[in-house]
Amino acid sequence: MNILSQNTAFGGMQGVFSHASETCNCDMTFAVFVPPQAIAEKRPVLWYLSGLTCTHANVMEKGEYRRLAAELGLIIVCPDVSPRGDDVPDEATNWKMGKGAGMYLNATEKPWAEHYQMYSYITEELPALITEKFRADMDRQGIFGHSMGGHGALTIALKNPDRYKTCSAFAPIVSPLQADWTQDAFEKYIGPDRAAWRQYDACALIEDGARFPELLVDQGKADSFLEKGLMPWLLEDAVKETDIALTLRQHERYDHSYYFISSFMDDHLRWHGQRLG
Repeated sequence: MNILSQNTAFGGMQGVFSHASETCNCDMTFAVFVPPQAIAEKRPVLWYLSGLTCTHANVMEKGEYRRLAAELGLIIVCPDVSPRGDDVPDEATNWKMGKGAGMYLNATEKPWAEHYQMYSYITEELPALITEKFRADMDRQGIFGHSMGGHGALTIALKNPDRYKTCSAFAPIVSPLQADWTQDAFEKYIGPDRAAWRQYDACALIEDGARFPELLVDQGKADSFLEKGLMPWLLEDAVKETDIALTLRQHERYDHSYYFISSFMDDHLRWHGQRLG
């Protein structure tokens, strides 16, 4: 693991690191905020998954999480959203595909499968590295994210309910099977058989029996992607006949930007912190 930067913030440490990923077959970068309490004891881990076109840096620079994470004693891990590098396949003119658009799935189709293994990277390789290098209590993990990262958080939690104790999302893509900005990427990454897409679709996973105790979702009602890309009402419909407790909060005038995320970041950190202990 290489240290790219380390800065003191609110008594803790904001670091950016890189490592050679065997899963993604390239160098990967991630950010970690370590609260001051971690000097003396293991602390809960909260994973933040970013959205399309982002890197690890977007939430680190705009998310405004460090003050409260330091107060609550939460380690915040912010991975990159896709593999990177000159040898990594890409569609440079398509922001919904390739670099910056890993979709938090494991690609099975050429040429994407060699590098685009983001599901395994987030759930296996990076947690092992965090366990090794940081004073992290991996028995107390939560996960949240924005947009594509909200999709990732929901699907990863639903598929691993014994690992993650909490899950929330800002403006998530709740159903890539139906969203207008995921169709092309899913077909190229995992093929045209839409049955294979269901394992990476929160609504489909719930329909197929996946469960998670409680979900918090915040959505801006002025979000330009609301009607065709996000469609939170589909998640409401999916949980109706289940024991999943969904809190869906919809906010007038808020859009899809980090102004929206930073406005409700404290709410999410406190919500996770209360449940992670």
